[in-house]
Amino acid sequence: MYFCFIDCAKAFDCVDHKKLWKILKEMGIPDHLTCLLRNLYAGQEAAIRTGHGTTDWFQIGKEVHQGCILSPCLFNLYAEYIMRNAGLEEAQAGIKISGRNINNLRYADDTTLMAESEEELKSLLMKVKEESENIDLKLNIQKTKIMTSGPITSWQIDGKTTVETVSDFIFLGSKITADGDCSHEIKRCLLLGRKVMTNLDSILKSRDVTLPTKQRHYFANKSPSSQGYGFSSGHVWM
Repeated sequence: MYFCFIDCAKAFDCVDHKKLWKILKEMGIPDHLTCLLRNLYAGQEAAIRTGHGTTDWFQIGKEVHQGCILSPCLFNLYAEYIMRNAGLEEAQAGIKISGRNINNLRYADDTTLMAESEEELKSLLMKVKEESENIDLKLNIQKTKIMTSGPITSWQIDGKTTVETVSDFIFLGSKITADGDCSHEIKRCLLLGRKVMTNLDSILKSRDVTLPTKQRHYFANKSPSSQGYGFSSGHVWM
């Protein structure tokens, strides 16, 4: 199996407003909802303060609002538009799971492409790269990684750009390896947990802190929710 972990350069900051409204319309989002969103983003201005003073005010035509619960949804629609135009749903490349052909996994701006051969993965990556650039979203090739369970040659796209191949990768907070061995992730989680508990030594060993408070600190730092993405160390990435 071949995997490509795509990193988009400043993904949320590169969403072009005009192109976003067009995409929403093409994807069948009702006009009144698009109108509300346009009003939410209308008239945005900014100025930059430097050591030599403040620049003139200028219009902001890109990025989604930081901290807004709508922003991940809007970016997901932006990304879905890319995948549809790249033809990934119709592509034969991918991995068969329960009778379905799966060639991409997405979580916010984290995208993973999957294929059964090196040629298929290169084809998927090139399609996604081209469609992304059409709407001003560029891939960060330096941070994009390739991982495979089989042999692989030097990985190049466009005949000149080399994509790094790795034997392990931190994916959504969990370490996955080319050999599929989850013991590496279990050891990593144990080390992270030990580091957290070491940092809490001053609290847990203090005589000035009550036992109930120590217990709350302990359980807050050992719960699966504190490890990120709702994963626990026992889960195996497939």
